[in-house]
Amino acid sequence: MAADGQSVRTGPLSGITVVDVSRILAGPYCTLMLAELGARVIKVETPETGDDARHYGPFVNGKSAYFQSINRGKESIALNLKQDDDRAIFDDLLATADVVVENFRPGTMEKLGYGWDTLHPKYPKLIYAAASGFGHSGPDMTRPAYDMVVQGMGGIMSVTGHPGTPPTRIGMSIGDIGSGLYTAVGLLSALYHRTMTGEATKVDIGMFDCQLALLENAAMRYFTSGVAPGPLGARHPSITPFEAFETADGYIIIAAGNDSLFRKMADGLGRPDWKDDPRFVSNPLRAENVETLKVEIEAVLKADTTEHWMSVLDVAGVPAGPINNIGQAVNYPQAAARNMIVDVDDPITGPMKVIGNPIKISGFADPTTRAPAPNLDQDRATILKEIGR
Repeated sequence: MAADGQSVRTGPLSGITVVDVSRILAGPYCTLMLAELGARVIKVETPETGDDARHYGPFVNGKSAYFQSINRGKESIALNLKQDDDRAIFDDLLATADVVVENFRPGTMEKLGYGWDTLHPKYPKLIYAAASGFGHSGPDMTRPAYDMVVQGMGGIMSVTGHPGTPPTRIGMSIGDIGSGLYTAVGLLSALYHRTMTGEATKVDIGMFDCQLALLENAAMRYFTSGVAPGPLGARHPSITPFEAFETADGYIIIAAGNDSLFRKMADGLGRPDWKDDPRFVSNPLRAENVETLKVEIEAVLKADTTEHWMSVLDVAGVPAGPINNIGQAVNYPQAAARNMIVDVDDPITGPMKVIGNPIKISGFADPTTRAPAPNLDQDRATILKEIGR
């Protein structure tokens, strides 16, 4: 049953109830994805202050737009899990839920009496998902962590930026978002396992682990060479040409990912001689001569605009794209065509735009509007009535 003021949920996870005691970003991003797929998500927040993200800007009429973007379509009840009356309510919620999600430091839920070992015998069908800095095992298990801590420790910052420049954080919270997505994948797998076997399981996600899992090519270059790779700016480490190139009025990404695409690019740019140049006839040779090739490509591209070369490369069938700023990206026609910018009509902020759901599934609607993020404790009466209190 949906909360008062919210439309009935539709989606492949309709009928699934998630009790969400996570906060800030990693856990809430996971539960946002579950809500977008139709699950009912009940946020259990600290009384008076709520989720820390409620206090992060930007703000519209005093309400956090950041919180709105991560918690839209959820419900909120404020409970103090150190008080007996609120613990009894929380127990009733867990008894009716399919999943509980938390992203506290390991040991926190155990101190409260709500760790996996306690909950599983009591609620044998309840799936438990934990996202923490380093997971629930290992020597760093109890260390605190935020996004940029694991970006640094997980190696991603060492390959981000340009050679010789100071360490550079990836421009969005890949530490939190990555672990939130992996937590969602783990939860969906656990739900399927429970459907097939009747057994509920614990999902244990470490943000540091997720950063390692995202290293892909960089890790393999280290494993095969024994040398830790460094930053390369806007260039792919092993495919050439595959980077940002300067034009007359900006930059363009050209991603000629194989020999055929390179030949098409050469023809499109009016340099068919590159196809037979012994320095460029194969990807390994182009990678050896990457700087020389870049100089030659930019000598052509600087003669005209990014828009001009985009049209040329589109006709040639070569993957290419401009480097959009955030405004250009969210206003790009493809974003609208894919319903990736949706509206939230919040009674406090008024109409707001937020990013839509990238997961499109046939047979389920992808509406152009979303329910707003809840005010702290706004769904208390409805939730208590449903659990008979």
